[in-house]
Formats: sequence, C-alpha cells, structure tokens
Amino acid sequence: MKKYLALFFLLAASALFATAQPNTILYQNDFENAKLDQVPAGFLVLDGEFSVKQNDGNKFLELPGAPLDTFGVLFGSTTNQGVCVGARIYGTNKGRRSPSFGVGLNGAGGYKLKVTPAKNVLEIYKGDESVANVPFQWKSGSWTVFRLRVVPAGPGAWKIEGKAWPQPEPEPKDWLISLDEKTPPHDGRASIWGSPYSGTPLRFDDLIITAE
Repeated sequence: MKKYLALFFLLAASALFATAQPNTILYQNDFENAKLDQVPAGFLVLDGEFSVKQNDGNKFLELPGAPLDTFGVLFGSTTNQGVCVGARIYGTNKGRRSPSFGVGLNGAGGYKLKVTPAKNVLEIYKGDESVANVPFQWKSGSWTVFRLRVVPAGPGAWKIEGKAWPQPEPEPKDWLISLDEKTPPHDGRASIWGSPYSGTPLRFDDLIITAE
C-alpha cells in the first residue's frame, strides 16, 4: 500500500510541475536586502560601475552618469525561451541629452528591449542591431516599467514581444512591439542595460523573471 501511495504522490508532483501556470516567478530582486555600494551576489557586471544605492528609503542598482557608453549586467538563471523579464528603470535628461536603457534576454548577444528617447522610440535589438521599433514618448524623471518575453510560436518559430510604460500609468493590455524569428534563441541569462548619455545616473529596480 505504501508503495502505491508513494507512486501516486510522485506522479501527482510530476503532473503539478509539468502544468506550472504561466507567470510563475522564477527570479525576483528588489534590492531591499542588498548591501549599499556593492553589486549583489549572482550578478555578472559586463562593464560599468554598478552598485546598490538608496533614496527616500528605496534601494536600487545604480549606474553612474559617466563615462558615456553602454553598460550591462546579467542576472538570473540561463534560459532560452518561454520566459519574460521585467524591470523598472529611472533616468533623467539634461538639456537636449537623454539616456537609453532597457532589459534583455538570452545573454549579452541576445534580444534587448530599449527606450531611445533621442529617437522617441521603443526598440527591439538582436545583439547590437536594432531590428524593430515603434513610437514611444519617454518621461524624464520617472520610472519606466519594461517587459520582454521570448516564446515559441509554432514549429521552428519564435516571437519576441515587448512593452514599456511610465509609472504610475497602468500596464498596456497588449504587447507594443514584436518580432517574428525563425532562428532558435540562444541560451543565456536575463540582463539590464544602460547608456547614460545625459551624464546623469540610471537606476534599476524590481527585476523579475517569470515563466510564460
């Protein structure tokens, strides 16, 4: 009897795992337990002087306003599809200069969703190449929320979809930008990216990876 009960619970657990609901949280970090002036364990800084800072009681990962280049950090576990990465990012312009920033999946050379205020667009990048864009009005001095996902779209097909919106506005119901792909996505970790072209710091908070 015990043997059959053990088998039953094993099968039940396997079925539960196999039918895990979309939006299951795979990774989450709001930096509230992170040490100031350090990079949290498990983060891989590709370049840039990232460190945890605090303002008005809220902790976040900050990228300084200099030098003026593009910098990134990898986080979470290695994945390739069926996941969504999200984050909040804060930036400000200075005169006519504005930053560029966003999130990514599939490693440093994978897909990125970035806001480019200088062009008033939201863009999907594949590696370093912009492959899709839609109009987007960024608000300086506000937090922008990002969502980027890579999901199967049939045999030998994948869809890369993204959305971004300023807080406190509600999340758009539909994905704002998409890209159809026939090339299998690479294995890689999620990422955040920043180019502080305005010479002011960028702040990153509420990183999250969910199953799709």
